Amino acid sequence: MWKQAIEDAARKAARNIDKYGGDQFPHVSSDGGIKYNLNPNTDWTDGFWTGILWLCYEYTGDTKFRDTARANVESFRKRLEAKTNLDHHDIGFLYSLSSKAQWMIEKDEAARQLTLRAADHLLTRWRPKSRIIQAWGPEGHEQNGGRIIIDCLMNLPLLYWAYEQTGDEKYREVATLHADKSRRFLVRGDDSSYHTFYFDQETGDAIRGGTHQGYRDGSTWTRGQAWGVYGFALSYRYTKNPLYLDTSKRLARYFLSRLPEDDVAYWDFDVPVEAGTSRDSSASAITACGILELLGHLEPNDPARAELEDGLRRSMKSLVANYSTMNDDGVEGLLKHGSYHVRGGLSPDDFVIWGDYYYLEALMRLEKGHKGYWYE
Repeated sequence: MWKQAIEDAARKAARNIDKYGGDQFPHVSSDGGIKYNLNPNTDWTDGFWTGILWLCYEYTGDTKFRDTARANVESFRKRLEAKTNLDHHDIGFLYSLSSKAQWMIEKDEAARQLTLRAADHLLTRWRPKSRIIQAWGPEGHEQNGGRIIIDCLMNLPLLYWAYEQTGDEKYREVATLHADKSRRFLVRGDDSSYHTFYFDQETGDAIRGGTHQGYRDGSTWTRGQAWGVYGFALSYRYTKNPLYLDTSKRLARYFLSRLPEDDVAYWDFDVPVEAGTSRDSSASAITACGILELLGHLEPNDPARAELEDGLRRSMKSLVANYSTMNDDGVEGLLKHGSYHVRGGLSPDDFVIWGDYYYLEALMRLEKGHKGYWYE
C-alpha cells in the first residue's frame, strides 16, 4: 500500500512541475478545488513543495525532481537576500526542506551556507527579555510582540542543526530555552495543548493561553497538537532531554485517543461534530510522522509502544484509503480534506501543501526508512 501511494504521489508531483516550473509554489486550494493556488515564493508554506521534490528525487532518481528542487533553492536564496516576507518564525519550514535538504543529499556547500544564514535570520526573532522566539510581526508589536505558537517547535531543528554544524552554542541555547518555555506553557496538564501563548514583553511574565486557528482559546486545535507531537520528538532527538520525549508521547496518546471512527482528525478536538464539520487530514499526517520519530526513541518494552504503533497504522491506512487522491489524475494535491483556517474561512476543506508533504514523508518513513530533512 505504501509503495503504491508513493509512486502515485511522484507521478502527480512530476506533472505539477510542468505547471509550476522552478519559481512558483503551491500553497492551498480554494473551494475544494482541484488546483493549488500558487505564489512566487512569498508564503510560509513554500518549503513543503521543495521538500516533496527532494523526497521524490530520492525515491525515483529522476533528475527532473532534482533540477526543479535546485531551482527552488535558488529562489530561496533570493528570498533571504531580499528578506521577502520573512518577518515570522517559519524560517525552519522554509529552509530545512529546501537548502538544508539539498545539503543533506548533495553536500552542496552553497546550500549549507544558505541554511546557516537562514538560521541566523531565525535568531533575530529571539526576544531576550521574554526569552521566546516571537512568532509573528516586528519586535515590539502590541499584539504579537510577546507571542509564541506551538508551530515553532518544528522550526527549532534549524537552530539545533546550525549548532551541530558550527559548534556555536547560541543556536542550541535559544532552541532549548524556547522548547522549555513551550513545554511549560503550551502543554496543559491533561496533555492537550494551547495553540498560542502570550507573555509580557518587558518582564516575560505569563499572561494567557489562546488560539489563532482553533475553535476557541481553551480548545485543542488538532494541527497544533500534531506540531507538538513531532516538534518535541525532534527536540529530544537533538538534546536527549527525556522531558521532551515524555511530552511528545503524552501529546501523541491524547491525539490518538480522540480520533473518530475513521482515525483521521477533525480540525479541533473540541469542536461540536455535525454534518459538514471539517477534518484536517494534515494534522493526522503530521502526527504520523511525529509518532514514527517518537517510536524510534522509545525502549522496546515501553508500555505505550503498542498503542502508538496501532494508532499510527490505522491512521495511515485511512489516509491512503479514504483521503488520498491515489489514482485520481485530474487533481494536483495528494491528500483531500485538509484545513487551513476553518474559523477564518480560509480553505476549510481543501488541499494544503504541508499535508501533502507530511503524508509523503510518512509514507517514505514506512516504506524506505527515510527520516525527512529535519536532522542529518
